[in-house]
Amino acid sequence: MAALAEVVARQRAEMDRLHDVAATSTVLERAKGALMALTGCSAEAAHEELAQRARAANRTLMEECWITLGTLVPPLEQAGAQTTADSPADTAPRPARTGTAAEGEGGDSAVLGALGLALVRVGTAQDLARCLLGHLAAPAGADAVMIYRRLPAGGLDLIGHAGIDDTLAAQWRHVPPLSGVAALDALRTGEALWLEDLAADSERYLLIGGPPEHWPSRAWLPVAGGDSPDVAIGVLRGSPGPFTPAARELLQAVALLCAGRLRAFGARAERTPHGAADVVHDLFDALPGTTLLLAPLRTPAGEVEDYRIDAATPQTVDVMGRSGSELVGLRVLECWPAVAAEPLWQGWLGTLTTGEPYEGEPYAQQELVAGSHELSTYSVRSARLGDRLVVTWLRHSSSDRQEQRLADLQRLGHLGWTTWNLVTRAASWSSQVYALLDRDPAHGPVPLEDLPGLAQPEDRPALTHAVRELLTEGQPFDVPFRIMTASGVRHLRAVAEAVPDPEGIPVQAHGFVQDLTAQRSAELALVESERAILAQHGILQAERTLAGRLQHALLPLPRRPVRLAGLGVDVAYLPAQSGIHVGGDWFSAIELPNGDALFVVGDVAGHGIDAVATMALLRFTAKGMIITGSSVTGALSRLNTLLLHSRDTHGTATLVLARYKRDEHRLIWAQAGHLPPLLLRRGEPRYLERPRGVLLGATGAPVYEEAECRLQPGDRLLLYTDGLVERPGEGIERGLERLAQAAAAHRTDAPGSLGPLLAAMLEGEGERRDDVCVLDIRVPREPA
Repeated sequence: MAALAEVVARQRAEMDRLHDVAATSTVLERAKGALMALTGCSAEAAHEELAQRARAANRTLMEECWITLGTLVPPLEQAGAQTTADSPADTAPRPARTGTAAEGEGGDSAVLGALGLALVRVGTAQDLARCLLGHLAAPAGADAVMIYRRLPAGGLDLIGHAGIDDTLAAQWRHVPPLSGVAALDALRTGEALWLEDLAADSERYLLIGGPPEHWPSRAWLPVAGGDSPDVAIGVLRGSPGPFTPAARELLQAVALLCAGRLRAFGARAERTPHGAADVVHDLFDALPGTTLLLAPLRTPAGEVEDYRIDAATPQTVDVMGRSGSELVGLRVLECWPAVAAEPLWQGWLGTLTTGEPYEGEPYAQQELVAGSHELSTYSVRSARLGDRLVVTWLRHSSSDRQEQRLADLQRLGHLGWTTWNLVTRAASWSSQVYALLDRDPAHGPVPLEDLPGLAQPEDRPALTHAVRELLTEGQPFDVPFRIMTASGVRHLRAVAEAVPDPEGIPVQAHGFVQDLTAQRSAELALVESERAILAQHGILQAERTLAGRLQHALLPLPRRPVRLAGLGVDVAYLPAQSGIHVGGDWFSAIELPNGDALFVVGDVAGHGIDAVATMALLRFTAKGMIITGSSVTGALSRLNTLLLHSRDTHGTATLVLARYKRDEHRLIWAQAGHLPPLLLRRGEPRYLERPRGVLLGATGAPVYEEAECRLQPGDRLLLYTDGLVERPGEGIERGLERLAQAAAAHRTDAPGSLGPLLAAMLEGEGERRDDVCVLDIRVPREPA
């Protein structure tokens, strides 16, 4: 196997060598033929002339062949004698390679010699760009190559690129004929442009090829050809600084070398003066409408990359305003750049491949008709003619447009029209009706009296009655019914009316069938959703009732103010008015066995039965802990642990816990993420400074501190939940400020004074969204 692979490798290498020799011989023979046609010399003399030129200019024979094909200059002995204006020697100077280039780093002679051999394998301008980048990257510092061809209208068309991505190439594929374009200036003057100062060049030129800072230096080299160059090669470098003299001479020699290769595959197709081509062009000149004859242009891999316009009718106009014969020889993407992204491009490829004609979807276009704008409908058709395409744009007549509108109406409305002749029993259906009724068009339409047979058994009686009424009495009908199809049940609607004869007898019926499956499915889904919502609402309402009863049993409210440890205590609890869930706000106010008092106000996160259960757990546990001797901070720490490790609790809770020592008139309190108590003393409100404390159930290592306040006769203390001070769209600080103002305004000692305070705080709030719980604690003015 190894020996066999070695033999195959040798044979492949020999085939490649023979291919290069054949290609090189072809280039040499073409150059000799060009000299023979130009001077009339023999083949031997032409070969000697090429060899003499190569030696004189310090070039290889292959380089000289390419340069000769690019410039087509006369022999050396004539170049010095002929100085007339139309002498090729004047229009295509032939500089010899100097020692500077020959001796430059990397060996420019070797670079040009290798490039001359490589050009025989180049088939397109894109291949040429890749070839140039490969040979110029090291000796000239090239990082990208762009090749532009000048268009007849003056702009530039990118025909080859290497070193830049396809997205960037697409952005710079077409350059309009603007001033300040370096490539155009190089083509106008015939001189190379060296852009080596980025700041100055950015002000003077439109820098092609992407962000200017990406290519700090660049060169634009015109490629000689004919009276004036029409191809420019751009060499872009990613490093700043000027081109060295050796690099400049090398790049100019490369541009001269590429002229012959570009001429070989870059020339536009010329019209032959006589013969079949003239007949084709005369035919297209006489044709009406918009028609093109296109020849596909293929890559070396055989893929179609563009089309050349070989003939065009006078009415054909491109995006630049060129028409008729002006388009001949141009490329389709040069005339209509956006067509490659349209479906018709794939349609053309299909026609070339299969030979089947293609017709695109109709499209609308505004155009000027008889001095006014009119919306016209067009479609594109293509057919294969030999190895070319005939492409025609067809303008639809008004009847065609009406038929298309009717088809669009049926498709968008999911309906189709029907006609029944009640005398001859003939019927006519649109194609959409067959699709809606899931019926094969080969079976033909169904007579009107047999239409109910297509419906589901449950729907047949209503449809049968409606059809009978129309046939006998001429009554129109609009009846929904269902049919069974391969994809399931389909909901349809049949509408029909009768056309009577002069005696009033129905002789014809016409109408339509419409698909209501989507609408009916949406209606059924809506009904199911409403049922689910009602069921869920009932469940939640029952839960609210249960939770409310449970809350009332666990949290009984005193009907009048009570006295605890010598203090007057009033309690208010207002449930939320919006929603159907019961909240978790709660309180506790009891007198301890030693004569002290315990006051607690808390708020459990969430609503419903879970919140009520958590509230009950915290309320009874807190009382038990304080009664058994726990401090207020110790009780909070244990309640936090209880919430964290109990599966039956409801997340987190806030709490303020206060113990009043009657003998010392001291209030010792702590809080867990709760709002501070409000103290009203001699009519002046102030909030007690909160000690440290995080809400219950938030962390496993909480820190709780206690604070102390000595109460005086006449003091009033409010413990409350956030529902009292919170309002939508209002900050909590503003709510606390309102509470302080309301408490100062309602500072009476009369029983029941908590009611006016609540009314003032909740006035204008509308529907209350959260529970409100308040403990109003008063110190008598006279000791009890």
